[in-house]
Amino acid sequence: MSNHSASESLRKQSAFRAWLTAPVAASAFQSRVQQSYRSWLKFRMNTSAMFGMIIVVALVLIAIFAPYIAPYDIYSSDLANRLQPPSWQHYFGTDEIGRDIFSRLIFGSRITLYIVTLTAVIAAPIGLIIGTTAGYMGGWVDTALMRIVDIFLAFPSLVLALAFAAALGPGLENAVIAISLASWPPIARLARAETLTIRSSDYVAAIKLQGASTMRIILRHVVPMCIPSVVIRITLNMASIILTAAGLGFLGLGAQPPSPEWGAMLSSGREFMMTSWWLAAVPGCAILLSSLAFNLFGDGLRDVLDPRNG
Repeated sequence: MSNHSASESLRKQSAFRAWLTAPVAASAFQSRVQQSYRSWLKFRMNTSAMFGMIIVVALVLIAIFAPYIAPYDIYSSDLANRLQPPSWQHYFGTDEIGRDIFSRLIFGSRITLYIVTLTAVIAAPIGLIIGTTAGYMGGWVDTALMRIVDIFLAFPSLVLALAFAAALGPGLENAVIAISLASWPPIARLARAETLTIRSSDYVAAIKLQGASTMRIILRHVVPMCIPSVVIRITLNMASIILTAAGLGFLGLGAQPPSPEWGAMLSSGREFMMTSWWLAAVPGCAILLSSLAFNLFGDGLRDVLDPRNG
């Protein structure tokens, strides 16, 4: 019975693999699955992209299971154990008031992913809609929208985020809004460039002849074609979003103490760098590793999703 089950399982695996690798797809669903499978094989061959993906997935899992991973409370202080070096009791040492740095770093990953995710959710649709509208409609609409984009792009994103954060006031939500306002212009410019190519295609001309409205063409036909490029761009931008969020936290304009945000931890630890190096080194390495992981992951996605690289 056991041998029969094993052989049946092998037969099903072989049939599924043959279905995946069939030279001609029998349905649209099979074609999409085969394309996804080929994309995964191409992505898997990129060692650096796989490394980045593993770190990103690990970061997400750490954020989800943070209460079960962190061994200590992140807010309770223990002045008797302040500034303890890394040990088996405190893997990354303790800070200036005796809080466990490892536990605070674990919970800090939640704040980092919260900022990155919310910024992407806000900035990507804004940039996508503005860019596709400007590229498709052209004329004075294109000129007006692109001049607004040029004004935003005239300032470095960090400086622009600092200005918005200072105007809105310190706080995590205000930091997200400030970073989002500084992140959408490059996405809009990319979407406009993609749209300028798409709008002259034959299928868009056919849709116009059928009487489709401008808004319907933009939302139903142009925007979906621009989404892969925008996904690649926003993934690559996540590294700069992490650095900007850490910079705002370092300057006191982002998440406020006693929140375990990595930039705020780095700010409080800089006073003890000469005597207790781990206070600044640990959150600094976390920022560096997460930024590098998103960059490598974004590069791999670009190689897979960009048709010009196929």
